Amino acid sequence: MKYYLLSVVQPSGGQPPSAEALAGIMRDVEAFHEELRAAGAWVFAGGLSGPEAATVLRPEGDEVRAASGPWTQGPEYLGGLCLIKAPDLDAALEWGRKATRATTLPIEVRPFLHPADD
Repeated sequence: MKYYLLSVVQPSGGQPPSAEALAGIMRDVEAFHEELRAAGAWVFAGGLSGPEAATVLRPEGDEVRAASGPWTQGPEYLGGLCLIKAPDLDAALEWGRKATRATTLPIEVRPFLHPADD
């Protein structure tokens, strides 16, 4: 088994979905999470606050400086993540497809460098 990160790609500055649409998306996301759990692929998942809530830590000599707000501006940002276990990239991509359908957002699938410990 390998670990894969499914990153939710959130567009910057767009209009959020209506409350009704968001409720449907959240139901679909929870169903996706339940499917991951039932398959034994679940590790962790969660949404993130927007980049305006970020604090960036940067080394400066022997010190570490903290800066509020997003470090970079871009058309997209990391809106959430799901850490899964899958036997191979094809299986992880299938989970990514399901995540894309559930969230209605782009999903980046990326393997970790080392295998899972089971």
